[in-house]
This record gives sequence, C-alpha cells and structure tokens, in this order.
Amino acid sequence: MKCSIIIRAFNEEKHIGKLIKGIKNQICSAEIEIILVNSGSTDNTAEIAKNEGAIVVNIKPEEFSFGYALNIGCKKASGDILLFASAHVYPVYNNWIEKMLEPFKKDNVALVYGRQIGDDASKYSEKRLLIKWFPPTSNYNQLHPFCNNANAAIRKSLWLEQHYDETLTGLEDLAWAEKILQKGFHLIYEAEAIIVHVHEETPKKVYNRYYREAIAFKRISPYAKFSLIDFVYLSFTNILSDYYYAIKEFTIFKNIIDIPVFRVLQFFGTWKGYHHSGNMDNTIRTRFYYPNNFLRKQKSLKIEANKINYE
Repeated sequence: MKCSIIIRAFNEEKHIGKLIKGIKNQICSAEIEIILVNSGSTDNTAEIAKNEGAIVVNIKPEEFSFGYALNIGCKKASGDILLFASAHVYPVYNNWIEKMLEPFKKDNVALVYGRQIGDDASKYSEKRLLIKWFPPTSNYNQLHPFCNNANAAIRKSLWLEQHYDETLTGLEDLAWAEKILQKGFHLIYEAEAIIVHVHEETPKKVYNRYYREAIAFKRISPYAKFSLIDFVYLSFTNILSDYYYAIKEFTIFKNIIDIPVFRVLQFFGTWKGYHHSGNMDNTIRTRFYYPNNFLRKQKSLKIEANKINYE
C-alpha cells in the first residue's frame, strides 16, 4: 500500500517543518509521499517543504477553494490512500499514519478521520470544541457524515469517482462524506490517530471561519436554519459549559474574557451564515454546536505508541 499525504498551505513556515518531522518519525509499513499544495505563500513554506523531500504543487491564491486545493493534490498523488493534514497540525504519536491506514484493510471503508486536540496556545473554548467533536472513543461504524480534513484519509479510487466540491466555502469534507455514505460505504472515526491542531486565530478570523462554514452547510443542506434564538441560546449554554470546566481545571481567571469572546463570535458568525433558512439535521447540529455534557465523566484513552519529541 502507498499513502500520499496531502497538505494544503498558505504562509505556514512556522508550522510546516514540525508536521513533516512528525511524518518522518512515523513507524509505518506503507510507502509514503508528501504533497504540499501551496496557494501563493509569500514566506518560506514551499522551500521548507521542498527541502524536506515534499512534492510542491503551486496554485494561485485567486484560484483557491478548499475543494480545489484538495483536488489538485489528489490528482498529483500516486498513493492508494490519500491522507489529508492541515499545515498547522502535527502528530502526537509515531503510530498516527498506521492507525489512519489500518481500517482500509476492509474494502467497504471509504473514509477514516482521526482525533484532534489543542495545544497551550489554543483558546480554551477551541479546546472544548475539539473535545466535543473528537472524543477519546473510536467509532468504527459512524452513520452520519461528520468528519474533518485536517486529519482524514480516503481511498483514491473513490476520489476518482467523486471529486471534492470546489464551489463550497468550507465543509467540503462533510459534503464528500455524505455522498459516499449514500453509496453504502463506511466512515470511521479513529480516536487513537491523534494530531495537535494549532489554531492561532484573531477574533475576526474566528468569526470568518464559522461564517463561511455556515454558508457551506446551507449549500449542503438547503433547508438549514440557525435563528437568533439559536444564537443566544447556544452562546449562553456554551459559555456556561466552558466556565464550568475552566473552574474545575483552575483556569477560569486566565480565560474569563476569551471564553465569551470566542463563543459569541462562533455563533454570531454561524447565525450570519445561515441567515434563517430551514432545519438542520439534529445529529450534525448537536455535534457542531451544543456544549459538552456537564456531568458525564469523560473517558481516558491509553495509547500504545511512542510520543514524538519535537524539541
């Protein structure tokens, strides 16, 4: 089996070297190639990647969409499995790739996505959101299309049949997964394939991220809506939930301002993007927006692999 790791990047010189080091420290039986889709970086992103042995494919910034960049990388790839990683992530353990590839031994598996966690620089609410989206329990028969291409893998043979939607402003991964599930293939969440996702966003970028993803979800689900009542209710309940956990973890004073700023911008961006237009599937709605259960004890995950030393 050959695995092509496809990385979308724009001005990621701060992070790209760490990701490639993490890839090179993997214990994996598959042949690996690294493809960087560079969308007009003005820093040393492309040079760093090329010096580390990556194949660099350049696209113009004005051509960029998430789906287009992925399709360009997939077209260039020679692997049987296409593994997607954001340029600002890095694997925690040396079995990351192996864990992502293992489920593909079953012919009916189309997509595998792995766990994402934050780092010390992440906003507290962002880390709570990642815990919600990527729990420490694997799901080997997921029936809904939630996934994330910051840490995901698909079969190239299925991509050849169904490319990513290049017109979406985000959630191209969810749109692809929804169609592939309808064809009878399986989608798997592998909690042991862990990466750190570094989000160093300004408040404006937080708003813009959720705004464009809400627009994309409306395209995927034309009857989706997100009302002003949803904005108020979900902002309030998520702020309350974040404060609860921050108090338990003795980090409330450090995050007392960041928590409401992040959550209000998250749901205001979502409200603006949806702009009142129908009902969202409740399973996806719950996964995306609702806070973590206050009282449910969270499971721990034991990993039988070595942590990668990035020092």
